[in-house]
Amino acid sequence: MKITTALALGVMLTTALPAHAAPPPVYDERPAKLEEPIGLRDFDRRVVEIAMRDGVKLHTVILVPKGAKGAAMLLTRTPYSADEQTSYNHSPHMALRLDGYDSAPDVVAAGGYIRVVQDVRGKYGSGGTYVMNRPFVGTSLNPTKVDHATDTYDTIDWLVKNVPESNGRVGILGISYDGFTALAALVNPHPALKVAVPMNPMVDGWRGDDWFHNGAYRQYNNSYIWDQVASRDNSAHYESGFADAYALFMRAGSAGALATAQGLDQIGFWQKLKAHPAYDAFWQDQALDKILARAPLTVPTLLVHSLWDQEDIYGSPAVWQALRPQDKAGNLFLSIGPWYHGQEIERADTLGPVRWDADTAKWWRTHVLAPFLAHYLYDQPMDMARVTAFQSGTNQWQALPDWPVAPAATRLYLHADRSLGFAASDRAARLDYVSDPASPVTFMPRPNRLVGYENNPWPTWLTSDQRTVSGRPDVLTFTGPVLDHAVTIAGQPVVHLTAATSGTDSDWVVKLIDVWPDEVPTDQAMGGYELAVGMDIFRGRYRQSLSEARPITPDVPLGYTFALPPANHVFLPGHRIMVQIQSSWFPLYDRNPQTFVPSIFDAKPADYVKATQTISVGGADGTYLDLPVVH
Repeated sequence: MKITTALALGVMLTTALPAHAAPPPVYDERPAKLEEPIGLRDFDRRVVEIAMRDGVKLHTVILVPKGAKGAAMLLTRTPYSADEQTSYNHSPHMALRLDGYDSAPDVVAAGGYIRVVQDVRGKYGSGGTYVMNRPFVGTSLNPTKVDHATDTYDTIDWLVKNVPESNGRVGILGISYDGFTALAALVNPHPALKVAVPMNPMVDGWRGDDWFHNGAYRQYNNSYIWDQVASRDNSAHYESGFADAYALFMRAGSAGALATAQGLDQIGFWQKLKAHPAYDAFWQDQALDKILARAPLTVPTLLVHSLWDQEDIYGSPAVWQALRPQDKAGNLFLSIGPWYHGQEIERADTLGPVRWDADTAKWWRTHVLAPFLAHYLYDQPMDMARVTAFQSGTNQWQALPDWPVAPAATRLYLHADRSLGFAASDRAARLDYVSDPASPVTFMPRPNRLVGYENNPWPTWLTSDQRTVSGRPDVLTFTGPVLDHAVTIAGQPVVHLTAATSGTDSDWVVKLIDVWPDEVPTDQAMGGYELAVGMDIFRGRYRQSLSEARPITPDVPLGYTFALPPANHVFLPGHRIMVQIQSSWFPLYDRNPQTFVPSIFDAKPADYVKATQTISVGGADGTYLDLPVVH
C-alpha cells in the first residue's frame, strides 16, 4: 500500500513538470557578451589590426569624434600600450579619454582631430618581434625589410584609405620613444604625412640620450630595460629590494655585476649595451640625426626641446643642428621650453622649486602647437617664428629667427682663487681633489629612488639645489662676483677642461650654475639657491677617440673638450655665476674605477681606486668655458 502510493505520487510530480525544465543556476553574473553603453560617448572607438608589408599586424586604436567629417588624423606609434593611452579616466568624452602622455588632449579636442594610437611591433597588442629603437632597413643592424619608417608608411596608407571621416591628411607626434618613432616617420615619408611634432625624442643613445652620456653609462636605466624588453606587455617587473638606489649600486659593484645578478644578461638589448660601450658603428649607424641629414626634409617638422630634460636632453638640438643648414624649403621649426621630459603637455608653471610666473606649457600648446598643426592639417593661417624659445631668468617667450642666437665664443675663466671671470689670469695654478669611488658624489641627496613618476623627484632632478655638494672636498667650486648687469646666454656652452689624474681613467662632470641672491624677498626658499643651467659628464677614456677607449697617461695635464646642453638663460643682476667640477655623479651614472679596464661593465672591486684629480687654471693652458653670450 505504501509502495503503490509513493509510485503514484512520483508519477503525479513527473507529469506536473514542464516539458523543458529551466537549467540549474550558473554561478556567474557576467553577461556572455558585454555590450558597452556607448550612447553617451562623443566619439567612436575603433580597434583594428593593420597588416604591414611583411604580414605582421599592428594593434591600432582610432578615436573618431562624433559627427566628424573632413577631419585630420593625429598618429602616435608607441611601445607603451595604445589601449591604455586611449582609455584614460574611462570618460565618455574623448578629450578626457586620452591619456595626457603624447596626446595634448586639449589641442586634439579643440582641433576636432581623429586620434590614432598604435602599438609598435612586438609590444602589447601588436604582432612581430620587439627591438629597442629598431634600426633602419639597409644597415647591418637590421637584416629584415621592415622598420619604424616602413611601418609608419604602411599604417598611414591604410588610414587614408579606410577612415572615411578623414580629410586624407595625417600628422604624427609623440614624446620620448614616441618622439623617436615620430622622427622615424620622416625617413621616406608617406605623401599623406603632412606634419610631424617629435617631442623630447630619443636620437643618439650614446652621445646623450637615455643610455650613455659621452661614454658614461646611465645605470638607472637598468630597470627600464628590463620592464620594456623582458615581456610584450611590461608585465615582468624589475625588482630591486632597495629603497635607496645608492645602496643598491654600491653593494653590487659594477653596473654589469648588478645586471647579471638581476637577470638582465638574458635581455638582448642589454647584451648590445655591454658589447658596445664606445661610440662605434653600432651607435653611429643608428644615430637618427645622422640618418635624417642624408636627405632633404620634406615634411614640416616642429622639434620640441626641454631645457631641463632629465632623459633625452641631447636629441632635439642634435636633429636641429643636423637638418637646419640644408632646410632650404623652410620645413624645420624648433620650440625650446623650460620643462622636464614631456612637461610640455602637462601643467608647467613651476619646475621643481623654480617658478615661471605662468603655465608655460599651456601657453606653448595654445600659441605654438595648435596653430602649427592646424596650418598644415587644415590650411589655417599661422604666424609663427622659426624658433620659439623660453628665456629663463626673465621668464619670457621669444620669437627668434634662428638658433643658437650666439656662438659659444665668450670665455669664462676659472681662477686660482676659485673665482670666475671673463678676463684671463696670468697666474697659473693647479687645484686638486681626491676622487674616491667608495664615496662618490651623488646626483641628488640620498635616498636615491629608482626612476618613477609618482611622488618621485626624478622628473625635476636637474633643477635640484647644487649646494648639497658644494661643500664636499671632492667638488671644486668656482664662483664669480655679484653681477651688476645681466649676462645673457643663448646657445650651447662648451667646456675646455685641462686636467690630470693619478689614475689611468677618470670621469669629469662640469656644471654651469646660477646662484640666486642670499635672500629673495618674493620667494624666501630660493635664497642662495644654486640652479644648474647646464651640466654633463665626460668619460676620460674617450678623450682621444669616442669610438675607442684608451687609458689616460697618469699625472699629465690633458685637454678635454665637450659641450653642455643648450641654455637660453639670463643671469640677472644680483646673481652670481658658478662652475663646479667633480669626478662622479652617482648612482645615476656608473662609477669609473679610475683604473683603466677594457670594459667598466666588468670592473672588479680591486679596480676601484682613489685618484688625485688636478685641474689647471690660469695661464695659457688654464680651464675655461666658452659661453654663448648675447652682446
